[in-house]
Amino acid sequence: QVQLVESGGGLVQAGGSLRLSCAASGRTSSSDAMGWFRQAPGKEREFVAALRWSGGDTVYADSVKGRFTISRDGTKNTVHLQMNELKPEDTGVYYCAAARTIGTMKSSGSWGLGTQVTVSS
Repeated sequence: QVQLVESGGGLVQAGGSLRLSCAASGRTSSSDAMGWFRQAPGKEREFVAALRWSGGDTVYADSVKGRFTISRDGTKNTVHLQMNELKPEDTGVYYCAAARTIGTMKSSGSWGLGTQVTVSS
């Protein structure tokens, strides 16, 4: 089992930036993929970004490409999400996830408790 703890959420004006972090502990060797999902009120949880530890390749949702950057700190088993040019529609609870592959993150991954991001217009 992998334990995930998110940090860095908050309130920001449109056009601003926030940086989220997710620290992993436990059986991290079983998870080659880590990433972020978000859930707005009344909506389903949606994919935001992910990376693979083994190859370093990254994947982004179309809605955040060019604005968000996911990165890793291998020495600390930590993943960051730098969010720039934030929009009100980016508002939601952001969850960190870890799984064996990027494709299985949503269905069978480990999840953090989430951190709130609110973007005011």
